[in-house]
Amino acid sequence: MSGNTHGTLFRVTTFGESHGVGLGVTIDGCPAGLTLDLDAIQSEMARRRPGQSKIVTQRKEGDTVEILSGIFEGKTTGTPIGIVIYNQDQRSKDYSHIQDKYRPSHADYTFSAKYGNRDYRGGGRSSARETAARVAAGAVARQLLGGMGITIQSYVDQVGHIQTGKTHDELDLGLIDSNDVRCPDPNTAAEMEKKILEVRKDGDTIGGIVKCVIKGVPAGWGEPVFDKLHADLGKAILSINACKGFEYGSGFAGVSMRGSEHNDAFYTDDDGRTRTRTNRSGGIQGGISNGEDIYFRAAFKPVATIVSDQDSINEAGQSVTVTGKGRHDPCVLPRAVPIVDAMAALVLADHCLRARANRL
Repeated sequence: MSGNTHGTLFRVTTFGESHGVGLGVTIDGCPAGLTLDLDAIQSEMARRRPGQSKIVTQRKEGDTVEILSGIFEGKTTGTPIGIVIYNQDQRSKDYSHIQDKYRPSHADYTFSAKYGNRDYRGGGRSSARETAARVAAGAVARQLLGGMGITIQSYVDQVGHIQTGKTHDELDLGLIDSNDVRCPDPNTAAEMEKKILEVRKDGDTIGGIVKCVIKGVPAGWGEPVFDKLHADLGKAILSINACKGFEYGSGFAGVSMRGSEHNDAFYTDDDGRTRTRTNRSGGIQGGISNGEDIYFRAAFKPVATIVSDQDSINEAGQSVTVTGKGRHDPCVLPRAVPIVDAMAALVLADHCLRARANRL
């Protein structure tokens, strides 16, 4: 299996399965001398871990990270950083009933078509549990970026038809973790939680949108052809399980505007910096950051595993009924927030090093 590595200079490779011994990641290219806060890494893992509230899967995993290499006396050495996260609460028997069945909208059939066999225990590598390794790596990247004053803040902007209806500038992003939904609008968060619990009671699932806001990225990051900054962000975010859409800046709303309305006019601020009066470009022009806030939205579908019976077929092509069992999220959004943060951080850390390599 290829496609387990992300990045050019700041490279991460993840490994492991949902119901195997554990998961892990190697980080190659992290500069030497970075003081790592292990508690901060564990804090990000806690934001993603299952069982953290009543509106997420009740699988109990501590998701404790173990550093195997690349750190000495609290600082990175420049050598590959190895991290492992051991599984503790896998229940493979929960999946024995679907070992030869194709679950609707899962990767069961496509894995069989590609590889000739599959790990049916929770989906193996296609399980959202794989993202635990990404969050661990992303937490390292965030500390690298944090030293430059760069912040990454994602939050739940919409669940089903319920949305904040506000721009990120109108919200207090300090409230993101003040509720289980991770929506910085308390009133909207309460409505979202009520809807998620209602959907869970019905044995169903629901989707929504995560918005990410990145501040402090200097002008000049990104490659102007195939590796545009927004293109790399899009690929990284769309690689997250259940993500079905990505837009940055004005996104699809921009199609209803004229160029005269959409263009971001430049000006020089009181400190002599080049700025734009509006930011419909989402902080990126020509595939390169322009120094303004970078922001994007990611759409997540309803989780494919539901309790209700569904019609499908088995590996022999016979009609079967698939019954949902196991422990699953009724809505992936609250736990997707730290994953979006992590993937954005990995892209930015990589482009940070690439930008350094482009100039004397």
